[in-house]
Amino acid sequence: MTHPVSYEVEDGIAVITIDNPPVNALGRAVRQGLCDAMDRLADDPQAQAALILGAGKLFIGGADISEFGKPPKDPWLPEVVQRIEDSPKPVVAAIQGAALGGGLEVALGAHYRVAMKGAKLGLPEVNLGIIPGAGGTQRTPRLIGVAAALDIIPAGGTVPAEQAVELGLADRLAEGDPREAGLAYARELVTAGAGTRPVGQMPCPDHDTVALEAARKTWSKKNRGEVARLASIDAVEAATRMPIAAGITEERRIFSEMMDTPQRAGLIHAFFIERKVFQLPELDGVAPREVSQLGVIGGGTMGAGIATAALLRGLDVTLIERDDAAAEKAAATISRNLEGAVKRGKLDGGTRDAILSDAFRTAADYGALARADLAIEAVFEDMDVKKQVFAELDRVMKPGAVLATNTSYLDVTEIAASVSRPSDVIGLHFFSPAHVMKLLEVVVPESTAPDVIATAFALAKRLGKTAVRAGVCDGFIGNRILSKYRAAADRMVLAGASPYQVDRAVKAFGWPMGPYEMGDLAGLDIGYATRQRRAATRDPRDIVPTWADALYHLGRHGQKTGRGYYIYEEGKRGGAEDPEVLELIDKARAEHGVTPRDFTDEEIQRRYMAALVNEAARVLEEGIARRPLDVDVTFLHGYGFPRWRGGPMFWADETGLPALLGDIEDYAREDDFFWQPAPLLKRLVSENSNFASLNG
Repeated sequence: MTHPVSYEVEDGIAVITIDNPPVNALGRAVRQGLCDAMDRLADDPQAQAALILGAGKLFIGGADISEFGKPPKDPWLPEVVQRIEDSPKPVVAAIQGAALGGGLEVALGAHYRVAMKGAKLGLPEVNLGIIPGAGGTQRTPRLIGVAAALDIIPAGGTVPAEQAVELGLADRLAEGDPREAGLAYARELVTAGAGTRPVGQMPCPDHDTVALEAARKTWSKKNRGEVARLASIDAVEAATRMPIAAGITEERRIFSEMMDTPQRAGLIHAFFIERKVFQLPELDGVAPREVSQLGVIGGGTMGAGIATAALLRGLDVTLIERDDAAAEKAAATISRNLEGAVKRGKLDGGTRDAILSDAFRTAADYGALARADLAIEAVFEDMDVKKQVFAELDRVMKPGAVLATNTSYLDVTEIAASVSRPSDVIGLHFFSPAHVMKLLEVVVPESTAPDVIATAFALAKRLGKTAVRAGVCDGFIGNRILSKYRAAADRMVLAGASPYQVDRAVKAFGWPMGPYEMGDLAGLDIGYATRQRRAATRDPRDIVPTWADALYHLGRHGQKTGRGYYIYEEGKRGGAEDPEVLELIDKARAEHGVTPRDFTDEEIQRRYMAALVNEAARVLEEGIARRPLDVDVTFLHGYGFPRWRGGPMFWADETGLPALLGDIEDYAREDDFFWQPAPLLKRLVSENSNFASLNG
């Protein structure tokens, strides 16, 4: 087997190449190879300096994920980086593609850094619930100052090569071949008589109290409940008062502390399942159909968002609206969306103009979709309306084109059966705003052809979405489960909790919004319409939130009307509690003969989550979701479930299924209609098993 680290001397420069595809990860063999190369460099009379570079498209992509969760083996990365920094001869790192995490820490161990155009440098460890552990929090602020380091490390983000040079994280910018650029820089340093320049021996950066306080305030609010981001700020602060050896010892102490937190396990779980969710055995060897031209039917918020997402990823889009006025309004929305992308630096003005002139058009005639490879309807959530749209698509679209519905709840099997080519029909449930939200539920009727499923997943990847396979039922995976835990919240409100306490408790758990804030955001008219749609099949034992119906009839539909559960004032963020809502709830309690009782925040959280997990177990048992990880991904990317908890099914395993089942059985003593333990949950407990065992 070829060793992943090679050593050769070219014109007095030792070229140390890491070749460990696909991302040159820092596995044990690479770490040992770098140490051996440093020993050889020190004793090599032919080498006056060294160049470290990565083979292929990347410098070093970070740690070896196959080693995650396993005891570390010598040499540890901090030792490797220190050996590089201690070299008696100058060491240059040539960074192409990416230097992430430990990869950047290796580059910081070098004395000089050349960054190739297009490269990205970053320390993303906090995204996995840990902090940089090989000097990243100590060397980075020594090079670029505390404020700049705090813009990078707690965010877990990256900076482009140009910015890295401006900051001082890299010394020069180059283009072309990284080996030649690195060799040229190394030869230049040797000719100039430049010596080593250990970053660790640079002075401690100034203690920037303002920047430190601002960073703590930002991340306490932005990522409520996460510990690693705040811990990384503590580590950066240590660099301002400790010499390098003591600072790295403190960094390792904090790193080890983070390794032992449940949050690390949750974030690692999230990391792996986001890759596994695309791995479907049914698609092995199945080629997707070609999609370059997309049709979107309906230019409202959702349709415009879908069109924007496609245009941003290089697809040609034709949007169908009922008339020219509606089409013009949709085009204006899409133009604003693209302008927003320009302002965020995701798109340049010239590309935006080219998209609008060459890749996007509107029409009122379905015939404009004759050449489309795939069409997505995003019209009003009504079965008859959607069937009318699909009849038109069936009439005009070419053979082999995919017909997709963006329905949130309706029966995709029934829609497919209404056309002459049911095998070409699939559900693509985007989440609003569609050009921002990452989740895409791929809803698969039994009649759908395998290559259409493959096409849906390929399209999701092209759009930058995380796709989850879902079966057909009312609400699919996410909205079906949502309806249950939202019903649990309504039951608690009727029993004595206020909607405001429920929202506070849910947010304290880590959700970004409570259910009643979310209702105001989505629009209380949406909830009312859903209840009306289900009224004919509703069990009489169901609890109907009549206070929500009353708000609807009062015209208080949430944020869009300035009043819902909360009162919203223009120019003010968030809403104020509304005493009149509590009066409506008191009236509902009186009608039901309920004597209100107190709830603790912990009880609210337990009931909310128990309802979620119990319904998710039913969704799994019915095959609507194939694996628990599909539920986890759905809630991480579509519903704001706190990422550091790993997902609701991971949370359930960590909490303990026997305790969760015990909670549900206790709740059933007061309400045996709503609180019926899912058979799958009971089976897993009886077998002393867990949801993770079902992930395959």
